[in-house]
Amino acid sequence: MQYAHKKIDVTDFHGALLDIISVMNHPQRDEALLAAANVKLDQALFPLLVTIGRYSPSGVVELADRLGRDYTTVSRQVKRLEALGLAQKQPAEHDKRISEVTLTEQGKALTNSIDDARQTLMNRIFAGWPEEEISELFRLVRKYADVVKEEAPSGE
Repeated sequence: MQYAHKKIDVTDFHGALLDIISVMNHPQRDEALLAAANVKLDQALFPLLVTIGRYSPSGVVELADRLGRDYTTVSRQVKRLEALGLAQKQPAEHDKRISEVTLTEQGKALTNSIDDARQTLMNRIFAGWPEEEISELFRLVRKYADVVKEEAPSGE
């Protein structure tokens, strides 16, 4: 295989990824994004809501895998989102024994507000960057993400 011949030092790249993940996982960042979107939501439900919006319809097991959480925790959180009128479960089209989770119209409205706030915050970050660099960064990150997904252990 091609990778067997390359010896690339990924230390700095890995460190940069850890820095990004650390910032993205910081509760204050979620609070700031929710405030900017004018969304009132239990912070524990925020990543689940966004993940459902991005990957729906999804089963609870798939959502739990994506979030790195226990199935039972995600199942309880889905029920909370359902009670808030933000998510709904329905039988999967390919197998009626499986339930899939999607956002309700109210849930979509919240994620749209969050997306708009994220867009504004990210545009501030990239304000001083040339457009070509932004495009190249996005292209390369997508390329990297696609390969990482292909190489992921089963469950992804």
